[in-house]
Formats: sequence, C-alpha cells, structure tokens
Amino acid sequence: MPEMPCLDLPDPDATTRLGAIFARFAHPGDVLLLEGPIGAGKTHFARSLIQSRLGRAEDVPSPTFTLVQTYEADCEIWHADLYRLSHPDEVYELGLDTAFETAICLIEWPDRLGSATPEGALRLRFEQTEDGAARRVCFSAQTPLVDAVLEAWNG
Repeated sequence: MPEMPCLDLPDPDATTRLGAIFARFAHPGDVLLLEGPIGAGKTHFARSLIQSRLGRAEDVPSPTFTLVQTYEADCEIWHADLYRLSHPDEVYELGLDTAFETAICLIEWPDRLGSATPEGALRLRFEQTEDGAARRVCFSAQTPLVDAVLEAWNG
C-alpha cells in the first residue's frame, strides 16, 4: 500500500496557505473529512478555505454549537463540527447527505458519521508535532484534488 502523502505545516500561516490552495481546487461534491485532536488545526484550515473561496475576510465561527454553518461562494460550502452529534442518523436531519453531493463539505469529527460517510471522501489527518508548535497533515488518498494541491504547494 502506498504511503499517504503528508505536508509539514510549520506555523499557522502554512495552514492558512493550505486552506487557500484547497479553496482553488475544491469542487461541489468534494467532502473533506478533517481528523485530529483538539488544537491540531482543523478549524483554522476550514476557516482559511472558506474565507479564501468567499474572497473576503468574513467571520467564520466554529460550528461546535450550531453543528453546521453554510456559506454562499461561487458554490455552497458546508462546515460541520459533529463533535456533539449523538447519533449518526442526525446527519440526515441536518441535510448533510444532500450537501455531500451538491456542496464543498468540511467535516470536523467525521467519525460521528458512521455509515453515512460518503464514498470518495478525502480524509485529512491533522497532527501536532512533538514540540507542539508545528502541525502535519496527511491525506488518505492520492486523488486528483490532492495532486493539484501538492503541485500548487510545491510550485
């Protein structure tokens, strides 16, 4: 099995840059499953992607209490934090199953999706490095989206 592609994110600016690059290449129907412990950079990445796609520095709060925040850019963007989800069936009540097909979806705590996890979703695993200052992100697959992001990152 090939090794997962990973990127080192030495500071918050690097995470911001990664979000902006993903914003350039993501399309409706792309589902990004953002995994990692609290403080690993998931919300920072999501905020950066959303603001970049919107083209403005809009307030992008964490959806921890609302569960889902939606944004209208050139396409719809759904940002969900499923930490407080009590049952996977709530995914359908929130309308996420439809959004998976029609919007760019950024899902924090995607383990709560259970069997509702869409096929083809891309997992981004955010980790803190040993010193705690830097981050690392690994992608679950080598997809055309990941290829485009890595090329832009390295270019």
